Amino acid sequence: MMERILVAVDDSPAGLAAARAAIRLARLCPGALRAVHVLVDGVLVRELERGAGAVGVRERRGQATAAVLRHVVDLAAQAGVAVETVAYEGEPAACILREAAAWPADVVVVGRSGGGPVGHPYVGSEVREVLEFAEVPVLVVPPP
Repeated sequence: MMERILVAVDDSPAGLAAARAAIRLARLCPGALRAVHVLVDGVLVRELERGAGAVGVRERRGQATAAVLRHVVDLAAQAGVAVETVAYEGEPAACILREAAAWPADVVVVGRSGGGPVGHPYVGSEVREVLEFAEVPVLVVPPP
């Protein structure tokens, strides 16, 4: 039984498709739904934060994270589903796997990137890492 559904979300079409799929699943399998967003802390972002013209970069990134999670909460509310949200900074796959184990999730829902050669499915490195190391089933949702 899937009583605890963890969905990884971002503002990409694939991330939002994963959110919609997780919400549908939560309606079918009543239980807890948790959305996790990971803010990637890359080299460019660190340099921007140190730069003279980068006032407010961290705040704007935090606002963007909050906006994504608010959107997921709104989507879930429209479907009559309650959702908890959590945000992290770091490497997405590691944060998703850590949250799946700590919460603990019965299934992890992630979005599949639309990149790659035309006509061929593409699974990005973060999704591949979640698939490889997750200790629970992983549902990979194609982009719209």
